[in-house]
Amino acid sequence: MSRVQDLQKNLFGGTTSNVRQFGMIFTLVAIVLLFQVWTGGLTLTSGNLIAVVSQYSYILILAIGMLMVIVAGHIDLSVGSVAAFTGIVVAKVMQEHSLPWPLGIALGLLVGALIGAWQGFWVAYVGVPAFIVTLAGMMLFRGGNQYIGNADTVPVPEGFRTIGAGYLPEVGPDTGYNNLTLLLGLAACAGMVWREWKARQTRREMNADVAPIWVTVIRLAVMLAVIVFATLRFAGGRVGTSLPISGIILIALVLAYSFYTRNTIGGRRIYAVGGNARAAELSGVKLKRVNFFVMMNMSVLAALAGMIFVARSAASGPQDGLSWELDAIAAVFIGGAAVSGGLGTVSGSIVGGLVMALLNNGLQLEGVGSDMVQVIKGLVLLLAVAFDVYSKSQGRFSITGTLMRPFRREQPDAPAAQPGAASEPGKAPVAG
Repeated sequence: MSRVQDLQKNLFGGTTSNVRQFGMIFTLVAIVLLFQVWTGGLTLTSGNLIAVVSQYSYILILAIGMLMVIVAGHIDLSVGSVAAFTGIVVAKVMQEHSLPWPLGIALGLLVGALIGAWQGFWVAYVGVPAFIVTLAGMMLFRGGNQYIGNADTVPVPEGFRTIGAGYLPEVGPDTGYNNLTLLLGLAACAGMVWREWKARQTRREMNADVAPIWVTVIRLAVMLAVIVFATLRFAGGRVGTSLPISGIILIALVLAYSFYTRNTIGGRRIYAVGGNARAAELSGVKLKRVNFFVMMNMSVLAALAGMIFVARSAASGPQDGLSWELDAIAAVFIGGAAVSGGLGTVSGSIVGGLVMALLNNGLQLEGVGSDMVQVIKGLVLLLAVAFDVYSKSQGRFSITGTLMRPFRREQPDAPAAQPGAASEPGKAPVAG
């Protein structure tokens, strides 16, 4: 195999990867470069990148939960209304009963869990389609938001605003950068190096093919360069700003949910249910538990996203959460999730969300009206999915088809007799 073939095969993810699977990453890079030139260098300034994370982190958080819902074969139309309802409840309780803001956050997560349990019960145990349940929830909790808030805005205390409008504090000597952001970037670099080393060690122990060391070095250099660039940008903002607290929350959630979907039995069962619910059930997967969990988890993340938005806005209002579900769904599908379920990744959804966020941000920097922004975003979503579906139908390269290839069997599925078989290798798709 030539060095060019080695590079194409291994650069972005080991011997089973193909650089074409990362077309959306290249689309993201192209959008950034396009607007960087078009806006005269404004896109990649520290202030703009910090603003993008601060303004769109709640949508990216929703995309994480929406991914799991869509992978399981459902859809959730209520997330915007759930976020708005949670925001007004928390704001009202903190204002009228002087509830400390940490307890307000805990209350908001509890409200989200209760709403998720309500909707999960109808979906999992009654059998009502998630589309209908969450459509009803969208109307129910939107009305609840306006009823409780009396269609008025309700301010939140200063401490609560930290989760939406706060930044990593300035500590240590004056280096010209935010030192905590620098330390976080250094930790990310060290973690990336350790991950690459651990992956190579694991493949050696399994007697599997190991990418040439020079390919690993190039891949690592690319990823470290991106981390260092982002770290310096976020650490070099104007005094008093740095990586937003909402960005820290988003990073923690991405790491946690990526690990859950890729490396745990529970995560694999979600993919098994979305890929073939009947086969998963015959393999011992509890369908009702999985469906209940994904709906409940979505509402908890919606509650968190709602509180972050309210904290950034300094008040809860009747227009909060409008069309959030559409942005979250768009991020998931642009990120490569299959419409029929069973396929998608957390990282892909984040990339899809960033594509929409930076597209929206770049158009706003150029003064494009909100009407045309919506038109362009809609076309991007339609074309992203239509192109992949068409390519697959014509037997050409398809991101969805390529990602599905490792999970296909040579012969039809046979009922499994042993419980838990869905978590064994080859029995169910695993998030990549």
